[in-house]
Amino acid sequence: MASDTSPQTNRAGLPSANPTSSYWLRDPNPLLLGHRTTPDLPEEADIVVIGSGITGAFAARFLLQDYASNKKVVMLEAREACGGATGRNGGHCQPIVYGTNPAVAAFELETFSFLEKLVKDENIDCDWITLSGGVHAFLSTPLFETAVAQIDSLSQTHPALASQLEVIPPTNPSRLAQLKVPHCHGAIVQKTAASLWPYKLVAHVLTSLLTSPATKDNFNLQTNTPVSSISPSSSTTANWQLTTPRGTITAPQILLATNGYTSHLLPSLTDLIVPVRGQIGALTPPSPITTLDYSYFFTADPEAGQQAPRDDYLVQRPVLTTTPTSGAGGEMIYGGGRRLALELGLGQYRDDELEPVVARYLRANLSPPLDLGGSKDGGGGELPATYEWTGVMGYSRDSQAWVGEVPSHKGIWVCAGYTGHGMPSAALSARAVAARMLGLPETAEGHAKLPEELKITEQRINKARQGPRLEDCGGWEGAYFSGLADGE
Repeated sequence: MASDTSPQTNRAGLPSANPTSSYWLRDPNPLLLGHRTTPDLPEEADIVVIGSGITGAFAARFLLQDYASNKKVVMLEAREACGGATGRNGGHCQPIVYGTNPAVAAFELETFSFLEKLVKDENIDCDWITLSGGVHAFLSTPLFETAVAQIDSLSQTHPALASQLEVIPPTNPSRLAQLKVPHCHGAIVQKTAASLWPYKLVAHVLTSLLTSPATKDNFNLQTNTPVSSISPSSSTTANWQLTTPRGTITAPQILLATNGYTSHLLPSLTDLIVPVRGQIGALTPPSPITTLDYSYFFTADPEAGQQAPRDDYLVQRPVLTTTPTSGAGGEMIYGGGRRLALELGLGQYRDDELEPVVARYLRANLSPPLDLGGSKDGGGGELPATYEWTGVMGYSRDSQAWVGEVPSHKGIWVCAGYTGHGMPSAALSARAVAARMLGLPETAEGHAKLPEELKITEQRINKARQGPRLEDCGGWEGAYFSGLADGE
């Protein structure tokens, strides 16, 4: 790659070879497990997609199925299919409606509707549940007042977005109790939210591409094939050469759907997309199991001795029985605790280890603030965890994803940096970048245009670099709400 002078402090390495065991990856799709469409790595392709999570999968789908191109697409995955952030997240899909740019909020709402319709139309077995909403429970008054002020402003400028929100002040204790957060200092309910099994959604997309007569001849998935470097190619038909332990492959166009690992292959983006490690536990709820109709986000000002605010998030798996035994369902997928993590998780790209202090925190600090009824199970007031795992997110220096062709690197495209919030934005971000790779208009077939705030431009890069680096402000630059759904 071309040389650059950007800081290298938080540059990512390759994904860990032996990551922690994610709840979502415990039942791998048999077709995808160890899949290599061809025994040998192809020597060339029209497009190489690096990464097989939600971004890579939907980019390939749009390239080959929706846009019906005849391009030869090779997908390279360092581990098993969907073994990165999408297979290790919190199982949420919730657009951020306030505390963010209105155009981005509208785009996320459209992405949510797209996914909801896709799951229904194709009968995708991914446990998609459209919830009553997402409860943002504030455990400190100043943050709640800040959120209310943002919503008041949004009501004046974008009333349609504001109509997606319900504000519950502390003077309405009955409603807070109904939402099972009776002791919080106020709450915001976002009316659009869902839970799902993310791996199964991606597995459906990938298996369809591998088996459909319309796409299977042009799609080649190579798992357990990490890309160690990208360099200019000497070929007259390809701009870039990708080096892997299994050989090299050349292509005129490459899409990095690599999120937190992007800087490993593009050092010039090291200060713009920073790897951030998150941690999650699948907790067994108390008996009898309380069924939650909402997903939750808990936020508070930094506590004494802490550098960052609380930003914990929860979604519940479907309840199968009311007794919390093996196979009962109802697990509480609870993530967060980053203010206790090493360096707040910033610059941490290894997901092959757990941080014990974060694991204990997650097991012991869900109820309260959430009223689960019953009493806590397990020793020391902790809820037992059936799975505990880590995953690597890509945090953006200006809080927005980076989508498009990299300036001065013709043929290299990026769709990454979701700041822990990829589920309600990645699919249609991938649609936009796929269209541009094929030279198609972004508004084809009535599609909403990718917000300007997400596009990669020299101007945006320069503006972002004029602001503080994530490591200089604890990773919390911008509104606290820029990371409302860590680990989604």
